[in-house]
Amino acid sequence: MRQAGRYMEEYRRLRARFAFLELCKRPDLACEIAVTAVRRLGVDAAILFSDILLLLEPLGRGLVYTDGDGPVFQKPLRSGADLESLQEFATEEALGCVFEAVRQTRAALAGKVPLIGFAGAPFTLAAYLIEGRGSRSFALTKQFMNADSGAWRALMERLVGLLVVYLNGQIHAGAQAIQIFDSWVGCLAPDDYRAHVLPHMRVLFSKLDPAVPVIHFTTGTGGMLELIRAAGGTIIGLDWRADLDAAWERVGYDVGVQGNLDPVALLGSRAEVRRRTQEILRRACGRPGHIFNLGHGVLQDTPVDNVVALVDAVHELSAR
Repeated sequence: MRQAGRYMEEYRRLRARFAFLELCKRPDLACEIAVTAVRRLGVDAAILFSDILLLLEPLGRGLVYTDGDGPVFQKPLRSGADLESLQEFATEEALGCVFEAVRQTRAALAGKVPLIGFAGAPFTLAAYLIEGRGSRSFALTKQFMNADSGAWRALMERLVGLLVVYLNGQIHAGAQAIQIFDSWVGCLAPDDYRAHVLPHMRVLFSKLDPAVPVIHFTTGTGGMLELIRAAGGTIIGLDWRADLDAAWERVGYDVGVQGNLDPVALLGSRAEVRRRTQEILRRACGRPGHIFNLGHGVLQDTPVDNVVALVDAVHELSAR
């Protein structure tokens, strides 16, 4: 889900020398981080090193990354009138560094493993813009969505348009699969998802290059997995809050699933990691189309050796 990060000494050394945005915007550094993680962990695919908010920075809302609060937009959107102040930008000019990172990473991997590109989903990106930072209730986002449906629709359409260009740009630069992260959409009631998010997700999926598979990942959506499947995706990502076998039956066996070990499990003993890995593989029943993964990103305090042990366990147990 997230291969490189503060749990890795190699990443911390680079982070001590460079600001986070510089790591994302320098293709050579982004390539080094991604390839180092693959070599260290022994995983079966590489994930591009970037950030979902990179797409939003050129909109001119004052994106900064702070040590204590994480990403913050200094000028959040709070009304439909604020949409008029969103800056226009040329994707290649503003985000060409990401496409170059894809090209360099593909070259460095030398065909040993495929490369996954990614972006945030329209709802999660909209929520960041409106809340200005992380949130527990997403009250501002829901108020915006319900109070001015026209402005909400305009914002979602703008984000979908940007994402189509951005994701297809990653594909054309060499990404062999794409993952779309809707990390915050689980805050919505199913009716709100159906009315205010689903139509836009369908448009997004319909306009992506069909040559590569797309992973549709959400969290906290166990109550509306059928809607997530209806939105689109070749593979449905599952967080740890659902049994993999029951969730797969709900979304249908004609799509793959990704998941879904609780990241906290990696803080325990290796014996427990192996036991829980075996249980998820048991639920997958050897059915083609299962990508073993965590149910979300690797936690900061995770021992790297536990991640390696997980990868080794998956390889060994699935080979049986």
